[in-house]
Amino acid sequence: MTPDVNSSHIEAVIFDFGGVFTTSPVENFSVFERENDLPERFIGGVIKDNHHGNAWAKFERAQITLDAFDAAFALETKAAGFEISGRRLVALLALTLRPEMAEALHRVKAAGYKTGCITNNLPKLNSSEMLSDRTKSEKAREIFSLFDHVIESSKAGVRKPEPRIYEMMCEALNVSPRACIFLDDLGVNLKPARAMGMTTIKVPLHDVKPAIVELTALLQLA
Repeated sequence: MTPDVNSSHIEAVIFDFGGVFTTSPVENFSVFERENDLPERFIGGVIKDNHHGNAWAKFERAQITLDAFDAAFALETKAAGFEISGRRLVALLALTLRPEMAEALHRVKAAGYKTGCITNNLPKLNSSEMLSDRTKSEKAREIFSLFDHVIESSKAGVRKPEPRIYEMMCEALNVSPRACIFLDDLGVNLKPARAMGMTTIKVPLHDVKPAIVELTALLQLA
């Protein structure tokens, strides 16, 4: 739940990328689960289990190679009841851009707020490369150019929801957590930001418009 916020106290807006500016991989996971008669949220459950120390977490921090992730994720999913290789999972990460959130970023930027992006991504596969064609990848790079600072988990060696990654962004933007709004599609990533004092907005899975309405209201944008 977002607390009452005086827009004059807000200096920065920090965004997740995947699931905010793009569709969520969770939607692709759901299709795969239906096609293979798997329980709903099977893949998400494996990813969340031991979520700081499992294969997915280590891969997002670039602590293991793709080959090692391929084998380790296969073992973890097999133990959960259905084997999925790490490479198969990576193939499910193709995303589609959400232009309305890009427009919201333009408005935030034009209003004079600092902007940042904290994204959990994979080694040698950044967020723009996860899009399905060259035109969309170029658009993603344009979006990234609007951020004052970007932190990628695979380069920083730390990932959401580890508190340090939020601290790093505040340090880079030279703002206090209480002067920030943070948007993410996953509640687990919002929780530590909120505990630090950030105002948080959860971006719905299938429709980003409610999050945009909430953001523009908090910032009192036209």
